[in-house]
Amino acid sequence: MGETIRFGVSLDLELLSRFDELCSEKSYQTRSEAIRDLIRNALVQQQWEDESKETVGVFSLVYDHHQSDLTRKLTRIQHDALDMVITSLHVHLDHDNCLEVLIMRGQGRDIRHTAHKLSSTKGVKHSSLNMATTGKELL
Repeated sequence: MGETIRFGVSLDLELLSRFDELCSEKSYQTRSEAIRDLIRNALVQQQWEDESKETVGVFSLVYDHHQSDLTRKLTRIQHDALDMVITSLHVHLDHDNCLEVLIMRGQGRDIRHTAHKLSSTKGVKHSSLNMATTGKELL
């Protein structure tokens, strides 16, 4: 990590009060810790906007495994993305529903494309892509 710099921020009192409440709810010890996290999150978002950069994504989907041919379709899409899928986790939630979690690494556009293909497969009940980072460009 580089040299630590102190700087001032001017905020409306109500906004600062709400920020302090947020810091408390999330168990931040100081405002500085919370601000660092906000900045890092903005930088990760920026990384994903440049879709050619290498990124990491955590994709989850819930589906009914009784849906005709759904498991085969989802597996095929994942196999088509073998260069990106680092690992997967399959959880049986109940007799009908399964949760699948994929950790993918690659260019943002490719991860999004694969996530969209999986999400739009008939029988998928819910899906979510959490954008993450390789951490290379963050301090």
